[in-house]
Amino acid sequence: MKFLDEAKVYVRSGDGGPGCVAFRREKFIEFGGPNGGDGGRGGDVWVECVEGLNTLIDYRYQQHFKAKKGEHGMGSNCHGANGADVVLKVPAGTEILAEDGERIIADMTEVGQRVRLARGGNGGFGNAYFTTSTNRAPKHANPGLEGQEMWIWLRLKLIADAGLVGLPNAGKSTFLATVTAARPKIADYPFTTLHPGLGVVRSDAREFVLADIPGLIEGAHEGVGLGDKFLAHVERCRVLLHLVDGTSEHAGKSYKLVRGEIEAYGHGLSEKPEIVALSKVDALDPDTLKNQVARLKRAAKRTPLVLSSASGRGVPEALRAILAEIEGAKAAEAEAQPAAPWQP
Repeated sequence: MKFLDEAKVYVRSGDGGPGCVAFRREKFIEFGGPNGGDGGRGGDVWVECVEGLNTLIDYRYQQHFKAKKGEHGMGSNCHGANGADVVLKVPAGTEILAEDGERIIADMTEVGQRVRLARGGNGGFGNAYFTTSTNRAPKHANPGLEGQEMWIWLRLKLIADAGLVGLPNAGKSTFLATVTAARPKIADYPFTTLHPGLGVVRSDAREFVLADIPGLIEGAHEGVGLGDKFLAHVERCRVLLHLVDGTSEHAGKSYKLVRGEIEAYGHGLSEKPEIVALSKVDALDPDTLKNQVARLKRAAKRTPLVLSSASGRGVPEALRAILAEIEGAKAAEAEAQPAAPWQP
């Protein structure tokens, strides 16, 4: 199944059914009367966050979703049936945006969350509704109201506690495969990872979700390489693990390059807590390792972790650092939330 994180779809709610003009015609009843029923209400368009989905691939092959129209009213005061609703099922982390791609209509972050995108039209009144003391036999009814229609964008941002960033071939996928049950593609050439990946990390009797995105290169914010569109998948992360390839020519320059792309992307990503680690250290001799650590420390203005995902060196320390940042972020979020009102 291919990974699709953006789709444009057309939605339309159902029109209301028209009311009916009818009169009683029954044997042995001297005076008839209006008995036209009301039309049924048109169906709504809903979007619902469900489990078991991690891509928007379903919306590549179907882009139009229309709710059913309400049935028209009938005689004998029979009201028309309401139109069936349409439900768009999306994975957690999906944003619903207006056609301009800027205004956010809804942010689907929790399983079970349900939002109405378009309300169905009301059904028209039948002529029985218009009966009054002075108008005993109305001969008109209302047509149903039209439904709403719109184009919307579905944009998926994966929900993870921690995210991996770095240059292509920096060891991100190897780290993900080492600490989780995920099996991303791993090879010795750049841009092995073409789609974001998720894995669940279990460490010290605790769990968190780790996201891996394709590598960034210079000019990614301008669309170079795979661009920076995948950075949206780490916007919701509480902490970033920045892996720098120890076998690169200059670890400090590699760090600054990726950091510059993150700052150019914006959206508050550069303000997130960051853990810096030098990867692939088992491939370095002691002198080269010392030089690369010193370069990275000067560039990042902090002492980097030293790890090798292949041998497991430094991996437990990295996981503990990530867990500490996640717990700190959760505590800060809990303090920022307003207290629930007291109820007797």
